[in-house]
Parts: sequence; structure tokens; C-alpha cells
Amino acid sequence: MRVLRAAWRRVVHLVGPRARRRVAVVVVALVGAWFGLIVGGQVTAPIGPVDANLSIRPSLTGNTFVDVAPLGTIELDTTDAPIALNASVAEIRVTAVQAIFRDPNSLEDLQAQVTSDLRTAVIKLALRSLVFGTLGAALLTAVAFRRWRTTWKSALVAFGLILIAYAVAAATWNPKAIEQPRYTGLLTTAPSVVGTAENLTNHFGKYSAELAKLVSNVTKLYDTTSHLPLYSPDPNTLRVLHVSDIHLNPATWDVLRSVQQQFHAQLIIDTGDLTDHGSGAEDRIASEIGTLKVPYVYVKGNHDSDSTVRAVASQQNAVVLSGRERTVAGLRLWGIGDPRFTPDKSTHVDKDDAQLVAYGQRLRSRIEAAGTVDIAMTHDPTVAGQWDGLTPLVLAGHTHRRNTEMLPGGTRMMVEGSTGGAGLRALDHGAPTPIELDVMYFDKQTRRMQAWDEITLGGLGLTSARIDRHVETEPNRPLNQVAGESPSPVLSPTPTGTETPFTLPPSTPPPTPATSTSKRAARRRRTRSALPALYPAAYP
Repeated sequence: MRVLRAAWRRVVHLVGPRARRRVAVVVVALVGAWFGLIVGGQVTAPIGPVDANLSIRPSLTGNTFVDVAPLGTIELDTTDAPIALNASVAEIRVTAVQAIFRDPNSLEDLQAQVTSDLRTAVIKLALRSLVFGTLGAALLTAVAFRRWRTTWKSALVAFGLILIAYAVAAATWNPKAIEQPRYTGLLTTAPSVVGTAENLTNHFGKYSAELAKLVSNVTKLYDTTSHLPLYSPDPNTLRVLHVSDIHLNPATWDVLRSVQQQFHAQLIIDTGDLTDHGSGAEDRIASEIGTLKVPYVYVKGNHDSDSTVRAVASQQNAVVLSGRERTVAGLRLWGIGDPRFTPDKSTHVDKDDAQLVAYGQRLRSRIEAAGTVDIAMTHDPTVAGQWDGLTPLVLAGHTHRRNTEMLPGGTRMMVEGSTGGAGLRALDHGAPTPIELDVMYFDKQTRRMQAWDEITLGGLGLTSARIDRHVETEPNRPLNQVAGESPSPVLSPTPTGTETPFTLPPSTPPPTPATSTSKRAARRRRTRSALPALYPAAYP
């Protein structure tokens, strides 16, 4: 420290008072110009059918940022100037949107309109930023030095520096930046929303056309969400994010982080199949759970191994449920993992629906013993469907297809699709598996679900985004446990392109079709004797 102080004194001694004063004026001018840009360096202008907020900010990167809420942000490396352009959608003009949808031919004129509107808005923004940046420098200098001559010099310095930044921006403007955008948030799953390098030319006209397409696509999204059923979550609403069947897809975590932040979810529930084969190498994906800033409740899937469960449990914010209840974020949860482990198609384990039904029925007593349960969860919906009347809501996954139904006993069963788009195994079959996850809204007082949003993103190679709002018509409905004691089996279909029929272990002969009472009784005896070995979690 003494050495640094001595060096600083030498520098001050060598630099005369006039030079120090000039440096001080320049520094004050820069700070004042920066504050001026923050206060006035922004405009709201009509661009096609939307009203957009545009702003200029000092920046070391000189990039352009387009905020496409709730999808995320697009970053374009447009210039090397020390200023950045930020753009976001402020409002959708409904009449203009409806006119576009009524007359698809109007999309042909949208390109020219968007280009013209954007050019006018940028010019207006540049002039406004120049004025406010200069005024900011002058005002701060007047306060700091209280001399008119110094104030004018500071204003001229700021004026000149801003003009130089504009000149550098114009000289280094890169219209090809649209070919290599950087996506954050949900847009990481849909990079072709504004095209790719393979299908774009180097002409600015094509650049404008892609901007028009982006505005059109975002307009459609906003128009769709404006027609959602009415339900406005208040600050006392608890938001829960339900995911399932991530299947080792690394892109899923950007989706989870963005949705959790955009929808302010306070809790994430994962109903299993985090991995594909449950190997030790795959267990590293569990470390992504620790990057989420909210509790993460997990039950094991049939593709998850015991080491996967341990890897999840090692995360500080993770809660693993295995046949017991826990209160998390004010909700009383009960869950149990899938007792099977079927890491690949070469592994065969019995999937007799009668055994799964019996397994689910056997677990009813354990759920009842847990007391009041707000949500019960497991991986296979065939098992979850047997808990009708015990809890208002049961959650499951496994099928890679979203489904919800109200069971006779008053329990709503929600089966989530694949939040990982079935992972890399989606390449095994033709149609892409969509990325699906739900945001559920609970009343903190009653702990009953009031509504839920179904978020669906296009699968591998697709760029669609859809949000469907559903409102619970009778959130405080009574439960009827008697109706759930012997329900009709709620069977789960085989996940798309992922499973093969299972066979019983060699020690247990496969059941034959019952043609008489004695044969049916014999099959029931064999089933009962095999259950403890197949599903030990239900037989402590």
C-alpha cells in the first residue's frame, strides 16, 4: 500500500493542476452523460403491430439485446461501439394483430412497415439520447464546478463523445449479426425463430425480413396468451412447477431456469426419469439441480438408479421422497419412487398392470397414515391412479404424454409429458416429442390448486411455443375415500418409443388367461407372492 501511495503522489506531482482539472472535467462529463442516457435515453415507438421500448446504454460489447418475454432474450453482435441497443415489447395493439390474422396477405407489407418503423424509432432514439446525454453532463458539471465556462466545455465533450460513438456504431454495423444470435431463456430451445446462417443471405433486405418474421411470431404468442381464462395469481399464491422425464437432456435446465423465473415458481416437483440408463456418468446431471434457487422435490423413475437418487439427494436444495411425507414451501407432500429399474431395452421386468394396481392399493394405507396430504406423487400413473380419494392432487409422468383427469373420488391426476423432449431417444422415432411442463397455482390458506398453465414447446427441430391456462372449477371439492378403494385400474400407456413389454422373473411363471375360477384364484396367489420381491417399498 505504501508503494502504491508513493507512486500516486509522483503521478499527481508530475501532472499539473490544469491537466488534473481537464481530466476531472472529462470524467464528470462521462458520468453525467451516462446518467443522462439512463434518464432519457429511451423511447416507446410503434413497430408494426406492437409498441416497443428502445433504449441506448453505455456498453463494452456494443451488442443489441431483444427481450422477447416470456421466451427469453436474443443478443446480436451488431457493432463494436461502446453503446448497446436494448429493445423489448411494451404492448400489443390488438386491433392491428386481428387485422393481420384476418388478412394473411397483409404480412407481405409487414416487412416494409417494420423496417420503416424501426429506422424512424432508432433515429428518434439517437437524437433523444444525444440531447439527454449532453444535458446530463452539463448539469452534473454545473453542480460539481459551478462555472458556466466549465459547464459548456463538459457539455461539448459529452456531445462529441456521443457523436463519436454513433460514428463508430455506423462504421462497424454488422447486418450479418442476425445469422449468429445468442439466445438465453426459453429461446435456447428454438434458435431458428429468426433463421440460421444456412438460410440467410448477406443482404440487409433479408435482415429486415427476418426482423419482420420475429415480430410476427411474437405477436401471435402475445395474442394467444391474451385469451387465456381469467385467473390472476396474487402475492399469496404459491406457484409450483411440475416436470418429468428429463432423460438427460442438458437443454432442459435453461428451460427450467427461465420458466421458474418468469412465473416466479417457489417449488419444482420432478416425477422421475432424470437419466436414461442410471449410470454413474449420467449422475453428474443432478448437479444442475443445485443451480436452481428453489426447493426441488424428486421421486425416482424407472430409468433412474439408486446412485441417481443419491446424486440428487446430495444437492442442497433437493428433497427426495421415498415412501414418506415432507412439508415443502407450505405444502404437505407424499411421494415414492418407481420400484423398477429398466435402464434399456435389454432389461425385462414384469409390467403386469394387475401388479401395479395392487401395488398402488397397498400404498393407500401408508398415505392415510401420513395424515393430510396436499399432493401425492410417483412415476407411473397406473400406481398413482390408485390413490383416488386420499388427496386432492396426484402427480406422475412416465408416458411422455401430458394428461389430466378427475377421478371418481375427487382426486385430480395430472400426468406430465417429457420435459426433456424424451432426451436424445427422441431421435429413435419420427415425430419430435414436445417439451412439456406445468405451472400450478395453489392458495396458501387452503393449499388447494386453483389453476394451472400448460407450457408446450416444440420438440427437436421445432420452434413452436404455447401456453394453455386452465382454471380448477371446484378447487375445494370434498374427497371420497370410499370411491377410491377399488377403482377401475388407471393404466398408463407405454412411453413413446422407449419401452418394450416386460416379462415376469423366471421364478414366477407368467400368468395365463383365466378360463375358470380356480385359474383366476391361482393367478391372484402368484401375484400376491411376487409383490414383495418386485415392490419392496410397499412391504416394509
